[in-house]
Amino acid sequence: MLRLAIQKSGRLSEDSLTLIRECGINFISSTYKLKTEATNFPLEILFLRDDDIPGYVQDGVADLGIVGQNVLVEAGLPQLEVEALGFSKCRLSLAVPRADAYASIAALQGKNIATSYPNILGRYLAENGVQSNLHTISGSVEIAPSIGLAEAICDIVSSGSTLLGNGLREVETVFRSEAVLIAQPNLTAEQSELLEQLQFRMQAVRRAKRSKYIVLNAPVSALEEVRRLLPGIKSPTITPLAEAGWVSVQSVVQEDDFWHITSQLKAVGAEGILVLPIEKMIA
Repeated sequence: MLRLAIQKSGRLSEDSLTLIRECGINFISSTYKLKTEATNFPLEILFLRDDDIPGYVQDGVADLGIVGQNVLVEAGLPQLEVEALGFSKCRLSLAVPRADAYASIAALQGKNIATSYPNILGRYLAENGVQSNLHTISGSVEIAPSIGLAEAICDIVSSGSTLLGNGLREVETVFRSEAVLIAQPNLTAEQSELLEQLQFRMQAVRRAKRSKYIVLNAPVSALEEVRRLLPGIKSPTITPLAEAGWVSVQSVVQEDDFWHITSQLKAVGAEGILVLPIEKMIA
């Protein structure tokens, strides 16, 4: 059995549990339980503080973990990363009071900065030749300038609304982060095989989220142009229609390219374009 540690609450926890369920793994979760066992896969899920997860995995208490890259790098354990998971994206940013002048990172020379990420921030400042006084606090970093603790802060930002609500503005992006799967370095052969099975499922789910299944009708005269626009996984599926001179085309397009491609398809004569979600996609 594999032991997987995830954050016990918050957005990262919710996204992690959603991914596990989408991998076809069933379990019962509760706000009162700190661990649960899957019913159809050899997996036990531990609900822990995010800051503790890298250490638990490094020490072998947990075999795997899902944690933000920011937490992993701050803990000095980036070597545990197995795979980036593509969700819970955020950034670690410097922010100053809105009324303060700010031209460049040099403006923070000799200033006090409050942060929960002194290691990442310290390296960033050193790389930019800036020496500042770092005050490490574990929470409510945004309040530091208003109570006179610091002239700037460095904290995790998603939408930026928390900064705005506290009279701050973002001035520098220090580090970009997303959820990552991590693993302890001494997995047994059997555990490594289970990890590969879990990764296989996760990749199929993530690949499907990035893709759309598209079905359309097109005149035979435009078929070559349609095929150029819709390469598919290998090539599109093309079926003659009952109406002479027309075919049905089925293919897969990337989410990021979808609107651009569909407008081009319409321009070359495609009609009746249907777009369907993909639940799993195995390459």
